[in-house]
Amino acid sequence: MTIEQQDIENIAELARIRIAHDQIGTVTDRIAAILAMVDQLQAVDTRNIEPMANPLDAVQVLRADVVTEPNRREAFQAIAPAVENGLYLVPKVIE
Repeated sequence: MTIEQQDIENIAELARIRIAHDQIGTVTDRIAAILAMVDQLQAVDTRNIEPMANPLDAVQVLRADVVTEPNRREAFQAIAPAVENGLYLVPKVIE
């Protein structure tokens, strides 16, 4: 895929990105290089390659899903400024 300076100018305008006029050529070259790498990656045949979640075959060790903290709801609601039916009341901020 080829990209030209006019394409970069149009994309910059659409994205509301200001690129200095003297740097448009440099940006065009860098984006063209990135697109060339993407084309190179897309050319690789990956039909027989199994997807992997981690290149190091790492396994996430999970902890047991158990409650470790006591229920302190009553203590927290006792010091709250306003509580009703077990819910915290807060001032209305949206009209």
